[in-house]
Amino acid sequence: MSLSLVSNAYLDEISAKIRSKPVPWEGYQRAELVTSEELALIKKVDRQPRAKVESIHLSDGQTYALLYLRLLKKLQRIDTMQCLLVLIADALLDHDERIPLFARAAQSDPDLPYAPLIRTLEAQDDFVQLKSAQILTVLLSSESTPLQHQHLQPFLKVLSSLVQSQSQNKRDVAVQCLESLLARPECRRAVWAIPRILAGFVEILLHKPGPQMSYQVIFCIWLLSFEQDVAEQINKKYDIIPLLITVAQAAVKEKVIRVIIATFSNLITKAPSENLPAMLVAQLLPFSKNLSTRKWSDEDILEDVQYVRDELERNFESLTTYDEYLSELASGHLSWTPVHESDAFWRENASRLNDRDYEQLKTLIGLLGSDDSVVLAVAVHDLGQYVKHYERGKKIITDLGGKARAMELMTHPNPDVRYHALLSVQELVSHPWSAV
Repeated sequence: MSLSLVSNAYLDEISAKIRSKPVPWEGYQRAELVTSEELALIKKVDRQPRAKVESIHLSDGQTYALLYLRLLKKLQRIDTMQCLLVLIADALLDHDERIPLFARAAQSDPDLPYAPLIRTLEAQDDFVQLKSAQILTVLLSSESTPLQHQHLQPFLKVLSSLVQSQSQNKRDVAVQCLESLLARPECRRAVWAIPRILAGFVEILLHKPGPQMSYQVIFCIWLLSFEQDVAEQINKKYDIIPLLITVAQAAVKEKVIRVIIATFSNLITKAPSENLPAMLVAQLLPFSKNLSTRKWSDEDILEDVQYVRDELERNFESLTTYDEYLSELASGHLSWTPVHESDAFWRENASRLNDRDYEQLKTLIGLLGSDDSVVLAVAVHDLGQYVKHYERGKKIITDLGGKARAMELMTHPNPDVRYHALLSVQELVSHPWSAV
């Protein structure tokens, strides 16, 4: 895994400045923090031309890998940590064959190579934190055995903060680190267990980043979608399907659409019953039909588009009207589709909302807390239809908190919400309750 896979202009710019900054190595020796042997070695590479340093690394790479890590472990001044991290990164840049030199440092000290780098992640200096993250990603991604919990978890905890940061550089580096780590199954499972990371991805996409950041975030989601648990739960937890469709509809880069469609393909393959209904509600079928008529430079896109389209069409044909309603309800994206205003539908299906201890009815009442005025209007309308066509429903709705919420919506700022809330409350109070 090459160091260049986690690249950032800010890190490059600060690294260039740090290479010429003096570090008080002799002072460290006088304070007995650095041995005379360590001082002699570090002076050979400190502020030296790259060609000379490369030559030293070529002939004595293992010695210097161990030196840099040992010094990083015991020296905690910010400028010194900056210098050592740049030396480590320079040694690794374009030299993947040197990664094992740092990994083998564990033979001399079990704390190496990871403990000093994990400690520097907590430094109160953006460069030190992000440079450590870059180097850790290279080393962890190159491990031949599953990563140890004590190395991975503290790193992911820091990345979960970085990915939600207001700083563009922090988000950029965090997403690139995750993009590399998520190729590993144990990392996918560990990331899925940290909701802040997924919430950070969603937040980034909601703010309409540039094509490259969109691609990298969705690439992370695509990698996560190979895990069965993720495929089954990601849309329910993060409403990811309508968000990805919105991103794809606005995308100008083919690679963004490619990775979104590949993600949908995974979600359908791994967990069709959890994802196909939500895809139909979010209107992925007409969009996929449109995509299938386009010309693509990458033939794999067309193959995935056709697979997604065909699975959606097959599912759509087998859906009953009630299935469609449940899919819309589960998605949380209610809109004025024909079922809501069909008396025949409600006569036939109102009582079915009581199934499984009123599970669907509870979901409908939950949507009365939505921030979307269309969802609110449709949900409170449906509550009135349920009561109108199921005579025992009034007490159930009241006991579940639906009546109180519907009455609150009579003063909602949106006139459509107020109107449908008024009609529903009239249904709720128009007759005495029937016994249950």
